[in-house]
Amino acid sequence: MEKKKVVKYSNSEVTVIWQPHLCIHAGNCVKNLPNVYKPKEKPWVNPENATGDEFIAQIKTCPSGALSYKMAGK
Repeated sequence: MEKKKVVKYSNSEVTVIWQPHLCIHAGNCVKNLPNVYKPKEKPWVNPENATGDEFIAQIKTCPSGALSYKMAGK
């Protein structure tokens, strides 16, 4: 069985967990936090450009469940 890819991006408050195999590319992440999510750049996620609370609010709008989070130190 093939292992599913999981990518993590962290700032001092939160780690954003992205599961690309679940992503439906709805664009909510880019629309809600355009200074963080830049799909045409590498890396495409710049976690230092948002607070933990901003990430949590944005992740809750992800329709596919491809994004989740873990608080720092937990």
